[in-house]
Amino acid sequence: MAHAWLPEAVRIRAEADGGALGGGAPRVVWLTLGSPANAVSVQSAAQRLVAEHRPCHLVWNPMTGEIAQLISVLRAGRALGAPDRLDWTPVRIHRRPENVNAEGRVCVQIGVLALAAEPFTNGPMIGVEAIMSWLDSWGVPRRWPGGAPGGWADHGRTRGGAGSVGSAGSVGSAGSVGGAVGAAGAVGVADGGAEGGRAAWARGGHFGASQVPGCAHVGPGAIDIHRLTGSGPHGRAVRTRELPSPFAAAALPIPA
Repeated sequence: MAHAWLPEAVRIRAEADGGALGGGAPRVVWLTLGSPANAVSVQSAAQRLVAEHRPCHLVWNPMTGEIAQLISVLRAGRALGAPDRLDWTPVRIHRRPENVNAEGRVCVQIGVLALAAEPFTNGPMIGVEAIMSWLDSWGVPRRWPGGAPGGWADHGRTRGGAGSVGSAGSVGSAGSVGGAVGAAGAVGVADGGAEGGRAAWARGGHFGASQVPGCAHVGPGAIDIHRLTGSGPHGRAVRTRELPSPFAAAALPIPA
């Protein structure tokens, strides 16, 4: 049975979430929080995101396996479109894209204690099996419609010359590569700019934060998507399902 709260996670409830989910294909977005796994605890990172009203669903330390859950999977997060790092200042807050946090019957946001320039899939990824099984139970397909997220070099810039390197590795002109480039230098999915990025997003599955339409995230970097999801080159589809009625009925709004 699918559980709205990951059993292996410590619950650190956010006072406000992103509201009701709008329906559509189930998906998960992987974000890096711009902090090495040994620099801050999962609890401290989660509490900071809660205090700043930009919680994701899970905060995960892939080196220790510690996981905190801030929001029920039946509610939208607030991390997409907000700064994708823990050290930020109010002047750097970006306007959240319309509805993107709430798109999907589930839209799970996982904040990883890692740097975009140092792919967390190179490490042990302790606890990933529990996370993936939980996502499976909610019908999130083990596929990456936008391909592998792009690799990032210093200061959140992609590897390449005057342009950027997208998730397919192609080099574009001075503004975009394979997809839309956000204000912070984020590269979208590699299947045809903003329109293609939106089409891939609509399919559901797994995405890097840099592949979310309308967002300017730089993470999670050049992660090994097959090692993360345990799938082959074309992904391993998982049958989608509707929300179980007992959990859907329990999805009460959280006061702002």
